[in-house]
Amino acid sequence: MTAWRTEGGTAIDRARPLRFTFDGRMVEGFAGDTVASALLAGGVSVLGRSFKYHRPRGLWGAGVEEPNALVDIAGAMPNTRATQVPAADGLAVRSVNADPSAEKDRHAFLDAFSRFIPAAFYYKTFMFPDWHLFEPRIRQMAGLGTLDAGLREPSFAEQVNHHCDVLVVGAGPSGLLAARKALRAGRRVVLCDDGRQVGGSLLHRTATIEGKPGAEWAADVAAELVEAGALVLTGTTVFGIYDHRLVGLSQKGADGAPDRLWRVRAGSIVLATGAIERPLPFGNNDLPGVMSAEAALVYLRRFGVAAGRKIVVATNNGLAHEAAEALTGAGAEVTVVDYRPDAPTPAGLRVLKGLTVVSASGRGAVSAVRLSNGSVLEADAVLVSGGFTPTVHLYCQAQGKLDWRDDILAFVPGRPVEGVEVVGAAAGDFGLPAELAEGTARDLGIVAAWPKPGAKERVWIDLQNDVTAKDVELAVRENFVSVEHLKRYTTLGMATDQGKTSNVNGLALMAEITGRRIPEVGTTTYRPPFTPVPLASFAGARSGTLMNPLRRLPLEREHRADGAVFREYGGWLRPAYYGEGPAEARIQAEAAAARKGVVLFDGSPLGKIEVIGPDAAPFLDFIYYNTVSTLSPGRCRYGFILSEAGNIYDDGVLVRLDENRFVVSCSSSHVAGVHALLEEWRQDRFDRSRIFIHNATAEMATLTVSGREAPALIAALGLDAALDDAALPHMAVVSGAFEGAPVRIARVSFTGERSYEISVPADHAAALWSRLRREGEAYGATLLGLEALMILRAEKGYVVIGKDTDGTSRPMDFGFAAPLERKKVEFIGRRSLITEDAARDDRRQFVGLEAVDGKGALPTGAHGIERTAGGLRSTGYVTSSYFSPALQRPIALGLIERGLSRMGDVIELQHLKEVRRARIVAPCAFDPEGGRLHA
Repeated sequence: MTAWRTEGGTAIDRARPLRFTFDGRMVEGFAGDTVASALLAGGVSVLGRSFKYHRPRGLWGAGVEEPNALVDIAGAMPNTRATQVPAADGLAVRSVNADPSAEKDRHAFLDAFSRFIPAAFYYKTFMFPDWHLFEPRIRQMAGLGTLDAGLREPSFAEQVNHHCDVLVVGAGPSGLLAARKALRAGRRVVLCDDGRQVGGSLLHRTATIEGKPGAEWAADVAAELVEAGALVLTGTTVFGIYDHRLVGLSQKGADGAPDRLWRVRAGSIVLATGAIERPLPFGNNDLPGVMSAEAALVYLRRFGVAAGRKIVVATNNGLAHEAAEALTGAGAEVTVVDYRPDAPTPAGLRVLKGLTVVSASGRGAVSAVRLSNGSVLEADAVLVSGGFTPTVHLYCQAQGKLDWRDDILAFVPGRPVEGVEVVGAAAGDFGLPAELAEGTARDLGIVAAWPKPGAKERVWIDLQNDVTAKDVELAVRENFVSVEHLKRYTTLGMATDQGKTSNVNGLALMAEITGRRIPEVGTTTYRPPFTPVPLASFAGARSGTLMNPLRRLPLEREHRADGAVFREYGGWLRPAYYGEGPAEARIQAEAAAARKGVVLFDGSPLGKIEVIGPDAAPFLDFIYYNTVSTLSPGRCRYGFILSEAGNIYDDGVLVRLDENRFVVSCSSSHVAGVHALLEEWRQDRFDRSRIFIHNATAEMATLTVSGREAPALIAALGLDAALDDAALPHMAVVSGAFEGAPVRIARVSFTGERSYEISVPADHAAALWSRLRREGEAYGATLLGLEALMILRAEKGYVVIGKDTDGTSRPMDFGFAAPLERKKVEFIGRRSLITEDAARDDRRQFVGLEAVDGKGALPTGAHGIERTAGGLRSTGYVTSSYFSPALQRPIALGLIERGLSRMGDVIELQHLKEVRRARIVAPCAFDPEGGRLHA
């Protein structure tokens, strides 16, 4: 293949040369080139190696249809089409599926064994002795593209949601006309095209429209659209149509800009997606130098590259003649092999009528073709046109069904799809729209040139997946005659190609072998994406803290000033402990202070989800495991929320403010989940007009005062509320005010000491915290971090969901069986609690564990073990373990089989091969009578 630069090229700027490398070889080009056009102009004939046989492959197409020229772009994108990557100075481009290079691939010897490795050979060959012995090496060889291990910061795409009246896909003549019509009718229009310029075929085919050259007319229409407010997106591929006309668009960033993923909701969609030229079937039709005639015309007129100097144009239709004429005009020696006996003979062209190409030959690239009359034509490029396949992928994704047209030998859109219109070549109309034609005719005049069974040489059907006519014949012999089975048995139409160039030829061969018509064979299912979309585009900016934003306290600055050491807990950045020195010593000191005096704790992340309305009480009866509608206004109740599987999802305190208003105080890490659960069930089985849900967690800060001196410190704040035990007993709530702001004071405890939770608007939190610190000096108030709180709650046997529970924990495992027996109304998970699994007597149950071997605290995660004839068996594990400063000994909690009925039993536990001994005890190790809650 001896491609060369001509004087033309409307897409390139010869004043701006550039250089990049391909497999280490320097390649020159111009601004506006694609990697493919620059490689073609630079005389690079082998751009890749075939998937299975590692045969040399050259350039076939000029756009998204390209099956061969897949390349890795260092630091940017692996496994992408060279036809769609703009050439740029300094690019490092590498061929895929080749080692060390496409030109000199050490795996090329595999082609010599092709007769032994036909379609599906791996299903049969590598079963003995064990598939897993072969799998790693096969997978290593099968993959296309190599991830750049040095890439640390992928270029994430921006994401945009957009609405329009009309979305036009494809900016060729039909798409531009449709967009202009819609705009002039007052519609909001989005026009998109995967090319860098609008115009489609007008950019490389000759046409006169409204008195202007086609490309000039296209540019003028695009300018009119933009000026009138339409959104025109170039370099943008529509990759999928989803339910309710949600359309996915992938826009490639230009000049270093990030890619952009568009989600467009369109009132109606116009598909002007054009058509893709099919290969002609003949022996060795995969040799480098055999390429699409349409692509050759694109490279000539847009990039100023002639595909060869001695060219054979083989065609079964009339649309390839323009490429032949243009290349002749550029100085190439062109012979047209026209399969049609009555083909016209344009002036200046040598046309061989009624002949077909039987095979191509050449070492590493095409050098000649043999015709059906036995003659041989020398050629350094063979441009083929086997007809055009309308690009119907998006139409089919929209649930459209296809019809077969014998006059164009192609599938076209059949029955109408609501909100979707198909126009132009995508609908099988290969000429210009009638109102634009102005005498410009494009006559297809096609004759059939389908692959035939029994060919002596290998005829490639699917260039990307190395599927030959013999593979299709083998599939039929083995009874894989369904088109979907054929696809999976041979890989025909799979991978990134999705059958763009291969499907119809494969269906035609299947029809010939099985004695059916092509439409009777049918088509495979078209699924999104139409062409590969980088995973980073779907991720967008959602990575790190943008994927799971770290939530911050309103008082973070104040805590930092107080010497807090922060850690993440349930998505919140919270004080773990305060002060300098060894962490364990500080944590132990804080826990000890909480038992002796008064401590201040920031509990702002606790859920504050308000449920309001006349049906709030029965709604929450359904949500909670225990009955809550009997709760009096001004009172609180502890309860569980279950999953539909009957497992504990969350626990917490429910507050009833008045008859129709509740506050769900769920775990801080479950606020979003509980809020979503409440909304889901509100919409599912309740009257939404009688229940309203408001998540006030971010609006309110919650500051806790705990300890013996808590009543005196609270009284010093002047909260304008009655705080004596009669007005505010344990598990009660009252309202007050602080500096004019409303506050809610709840007497609940997670420490086991008398505690008060003060909820205040977040913008008043700093003032209240400052006041607490100032007034607390008189009582020796200290600050409490979350690590010390975990010790205090473990001393009391209080549960932390997700730490002291697993995915199978149920309320009965924690001694809460009464609601199941007594509650009369339905609640989430009820049916799952009356299953055989829920009633098993060997369930893991929540207990305390007391180390009896004198070796210190039990390791968290240590497994209870039972020695059996078959070895050790796990009977549960330690969920929490601490040293208790109040008890001056280790304490632990765990889930142990039949634990509630085995109080006092000594069990063995194992952790990292060390065996420990512990006694099963009640979970509450400190103040089991609960007297300190009222002290």
